[in-house]
Formats: sequence, structure tokens, C-alpha cells
Amino acid sequence: MPEEWRRSVLVPIFKNKGDVQSCSNYRGDKVDEPYNEDLEKAYDRVLREDLWFCMKKSGVAEKYVRVVQDMYEKSRTVVRCAVGQTEEFNVEVGLHQGSALSPFLFAIVMDQLSEELRQESPWTMMFADDIVICSESMEQVEENLERWRFALERRGMKVSRIQSNGECGKEVKKRVQAETVSLRKRQESELEVAELKMLRFSLGVKRLDRIRNEYIRGTAHVGRLGDKVRDTRLRWFGHVQRRESCGKLTGVSNPITIRASGSRFGSWMTDTMIPSSDNRVWSMDGYFKGRRVLEYRTLNDFMKGQNFVQHLLPHPWAGTGHVVYNGSLYYNKYQSNILIKYHFRSRSVLVQRSLSGAGYNNTFPYSWGGSSDIDLMADESGLWVVYTTIANAGNIVISRLQPESLEILQTWDTGFPKRSAGESFMICGTLYVTNSHLAGAKIYFAYYTNTSTYEYTDIPFHNQYSHISMMDYNPRERVLYTWNNGHQVLYNVTLFQVIKTSGD
Repeated sequence: MPEEWRRSVLVPIFKNKGDVQSCSNYRGDKVDEPYNEDLEKAYDRVLREDLWFCMKKSGVAEKYVRVVQDMYEKSRTVVRCAVGQTEEFNVEVGLHQGSALSPFLFAIVMDQLSEELRQESPWTMMFADDIVICSESMEQVEENLERWRFALERRGMKVSRIQSNGECGKEVKKRVQAETVSLRKRQESELEVAELKMLRFSLGVKRLDRIRNEYIRGTAHVGRLGDKVRDTRLRWFGHVQRRESCGKLTGVSNPITIRASGSRFGSWMTDTMIPSSDNRVWSMDGYFKGRRVLEYRTLNDFMKGQNFVQHLLPHPWAGTGHVVYNGSLYYNKYQSNILIKYHFRSRSVLVQRSLSGAGYNNTFPYSWGGSSDIDLMADESGLWVVYTTIANAGNIVISRLQPESLEILQTWDTGFPKRSAGESFMICGTLYVTNSHLAGAKIYFAYYTNTSTYEYTDIPFHNQYSHISMMDYNPRERVLYTWNNGHQVLYNVTLFQVIKTSGD
């Protein structure tokens, strides 16, 4: 081992508790070493002989034991303080502070030294250098504690007692207050600025690169800090949003632009099946007679336009109302009312079925046109198709489909004229309809299939690029995917959940 690795500088760090003049309220952290991790003072008391013994007893190969012994042999350090550095001295006891290997070595030592003392959880619980001893009476706790103290202190450890006597109310209250703290707008903004600085540093991105914050968060797969704080607060009230739960749409977030690519019209999507671990992203540019589907491995690859394969569909598509569900693409065949199920893995058409009476080829499109007569979509409850017929006088019809055969399971007539709709999407069995595809659009109409009723709504959202040609909900991610004037955009949604109690 290089001699430089045997030397280090020990920096005392105050634990922010107790008397600042007491050495016991400081912990040492080493610098100028190839590792860096903040560990606890208990590491300083591990005897080297016990360490070698415990490693061998745990089955660590002899060659690795010798490597660790070499790391610890002749190790020397100095202590840095406000007035300078002490003289160099040997370190003959304890684990290396700041070493990434030390937590593992400490765990080995504790496992072996406590092997005859440990009981199953919850009577004995261990985390790093903390030990929790529980029992049915204080007498048993005292007895067990003495056994632990005797076993550890004869090995050089020192046991500090923290007795609760079952009175943990103050600590619980303090932690609940910390979890439910309400941030002011200024505090939230300052925290998010600091977080973005860290994310940019981690990704090697500078502000001069002029990369949008949404792209930074998307690349790092990190949400907004304010949203995390709100989710944490809600958890304490029992209203945390669960992916498998449903609710009524009450809000749409600001748009998050993922990428700018393709023509003015198109669609992009991920698999909507719940549950699914499929992270692929598909993109279909255009609405007229297209056949080329690009498949990206991940969202990050899609953002960068890399690592994709091409599927050439056997039949061209019409419109932008496509959906991927359980590994298959469902789309409307060009110049027909035929629905097609195309399986990506086998690259073959599994099912074709005519949607009887449905208009096509711009007979009953959305307000923007684009052969958007037939719109396939999915939500928490399955696969749907939105369309209209002459018999329904051009009003929107909803049909629930059987995914394997594309048979219609049930149908609803909403009474809302399809040509007056900008786009529509399903969430939890409810169809939400926008009143325009242009700037100033809002979610204007909702039809509830569970009760066959409707209501007019007023849910605004920011149509940033002023021309939406595709808007679909993904129940796995609880987001809206949109294609907006050549931009691929996401919106987070807020669902209100009514939680019934036994008294309701």
C-alpha cells in the first residue's frame, strides 16, 4: 500500500449537541484519504485483534483479511484544529474514520460480538452503532442491558444508556412537527435553487449551457422539492396519493417540456399497463398515413434522441389517438374504422377489428382535424376508445374494450359534440374533455362512466406552444402526455380522493 494512504488528517466536528467544550461531543472525520464518509465515534473503540478474529469467523477469505491488515498497519494521523495541527501519532485502535469500508467492517464485528445476545425483532434491533433493547418489563430490560454491557465493554466498547421508560411522546411530537412543517414560498424557492445547483453539479451541467430546469430534473429523475414536502405532509393525514387509487381531477401542473422534435402533429407515450416495469418510450410523428414507430429504451434516451429501434407497421395509421398497453400498440388503421393491435416484441399484428358505425377520415374529428376521429386510451381500469357515429349525431361515444380481442364491453353516449372538443383523456373511468386545442384551452367537460352522468368543469392548464394534437393520461405515472406544436410535454395531475370513515 502507498505510504501516503497510511497518513491522514483528523478534523474534529461538533455534533451540535451538549457542551461545546467537551471532547466527547465531537466526532473525528478524516480527510486526505481516498474515501470519504461521515461515521460515528463507536468506530474508534474497535480492537484490531477483534477485527481480524471477526472477519475470519465470518468467512472472509484470508487474502482479504491480509489486505485490510495492510491498510491498518502503521497508520498515522494528525489532528487539525483552529490553532494548527498536532504532531503525527500512530493509530493503533479503531476503524478508519471516513473510509467507505468501515461500516461493513463494523457490521461484521457487531454481528460476531452480539451473536449470543441478539434476539429476534422487535426485542433486539440494531442499526450501525445503535442498539434497541425491548422487553415486557423494566427488570428484563435492565438484565438484558447488563448482558450487552458486559459482552461489549470487555471487548473495549463503551455502552451509553438512553432510557425511554415508554415516554416517547415528546420525541414523536417533535418528529411529526418536522415532517408536517409548512414551507413559505420564499423558503421553498431557496431550497429548490440549492437542489438544482446540486443536480447541475452531479450531471456536469453549467448555467451557461442554458439547459432548462425541467430537463435537468427529467434527466436525474428528481421531482420538485415542494411537491415532495407536500406529499410528506399529506402522508401524516392519511391522504398520500397511491398509484393504485383513484380520484377526481382537480388540477393540472405547469407544463414540463421533455423534448422538441418532429412535426407539428404526432404522439408519444410509455406503456400504460399497471403494473409494469417497462421503461420504453415510443414516438409516432405525424397523423397522416404514417408507419414508422421509434422505440427508445428509456425517457433519458428519448430526451437525447439516442438508443432507439424502428418498427415499421404493416398498416399505416390515422390520427394521433394511439396507446401502448401491455407491450402492444393499439391504433386506428388509415382510412378505415378498423382498430389494430400490434405486438412490439413479435413485430406482428395480433388482432384487427372494425369499430362498427364509427366515423373516420375526418368525419367526426377533434377541433384541430388531423383524422382524429378515433382516439384510443387507457386508465386505471383498462382500455378505452373514444369516437362518434352518425347515429349519435356526432356526439362523443365512449366504449370500453377487451384488450385481447378488441371486443366492446360497454358503451356510453356522452352527449358532448366531438367537433367542439380539443382533446380528451380518461382518468379513473371518467372522460375529461378540453374545449380547445389552442392557447387558453381548459378542461371543460367530464363524463362519469360509473354513474352515467356528466358535469361542466373549469380546470385551466397552460397550453405553452398553442397547438395540442395529442393528450393522453398514463395511470402508471399519473401524468398527461401531450404533443404540442412539435414539443413533447408532460403535465402532472392532482386527483382529489374522498376517504370514507366508519361514521360516514
